[in-house]
Amino acid sequence: MRLHSLTLAAAGAALLAPTMPPPTPPPTQEGAMAHREAGVSAADLLSKVRECAAVSRGRYRSDSGAPATIRVCEGRDAVFWKADMDIDCDGQRTRHCNGRTDPYFSAATAYQQSDGRHLSAERLPYIVVPAPSRIWSPLDHGIRGGSVAAVVYQGRVRYAVVGDVGPNDMIGEASYAAAEALGISPDPHGGGTASGVTYIVFTDTRVTPIEDHAAAVTAGERLAREFVHGKAFVPGN
Repeated sequence: MRLHSLTLAAAGAALLAPTMPPPTPPPTQEGAMAHREAGVSAADLLSKVRECAAVSRGRYRSDSGAPATIRVCEGRDAVFWKADMDIDCDGQRTRHCNGRTDPYFSAATAYQQSDGRHLSAERLPYIVVPAPSRIWSPLDHGIRGGSVAAVVYQGRVRYAVVGDVGPNDMIGEASYAAAEALGISPDPHGGGTASGVTYIVFTDTRVTPIEDHAAAVTAGERLAREFVHGKAFVPGN
């Protein structure tokens, strides 16, 4: 299990059978969101990240003490990396993210909501980027708090924002909510997955307010289509 993310405070069912079948309930928000997030397939995205044109000057570790093998690569208006997923449970104290559930819990995230509160790892799908270093500086590629990301794992695509900053020599971490959406165990103490996650972050993008996940999905779907097909792509053509 990786050390917790660095907080950069300055970086700112019916008893009786009915006589008529019940109406079909509307999709839950989660179900609707999952359907919307299926616009571009995992295979589509992965086909565009087979080759790595490295932008990092060196390689990152997946965990403390692990060998440095992970490069940050450049794609069409995006950067990407393939890594593990450790669980970030920092920010607002919630049922599953607090000092009892997470031995490395921090009540702060590098970026804050529009109301000034720190992000909720349990509610908001976000990813963690490494702090700037000689290996790579996210800001050099327009990556900052609120930048839009597509995260791919075992045939699933989910959209998120950049929401926290981690150690400058490690990469491969996302919030409780992001892991849960991807079918990865979100338990901050022993959850995550050791490999197989692809993170694609679209350069010079930003969701405002950062906590608006619906906006991140809308932007992510568009950006993912452009990443796969190019900006001239018109759906149905």
